[in-house]
Amino acid sequence: MKKYISDEKNGLDYTLVNGVYLPNLISTETNYEIGIWGMRYYDYIKEHRPAFCTSLRVQCKLNTHLHEVDVRATEMYDRLVKQLKEQQGITEQLKANDMMAWVQAMNGITNQAREIVYNEIIYTR
Repeated sequence: MKKYISDEKNGLDYTLVNGVYLPNLISTETNYEIGIWGMRYYDYIKEHRPAFCTSLRVQCKLNTHLHEVDVRATEMYDRLVKQLKEQQGITEQLKANDMMAWVQAMNGITNQAREIVYNEIIYTR
């Protein structure tokens, strides 16, 4: 028996191990760092869309997908915070003059941006 064979039908290569041909499977999964948004999205799909989550795992695409969601959500969050600060007139001058008012306004802005990201990206896919 040959040590290695190839199946032209499915394109897989096999190696002979203890009298049995086993497929040479190579994980194509990446190893990106996943941030807070990617982890929140993972928790959501794990609980509410388990078949989709399993499908991503089997296809070795889970890490890549979580990374893409994390990057998009982070960019959206940062952009929203900046836009909301400009719309509401929150400046460094306010921070210097009235720190508590600035903190209160920034907490409101970050909460608002966070909710938008949850509704637009995390809970809709």
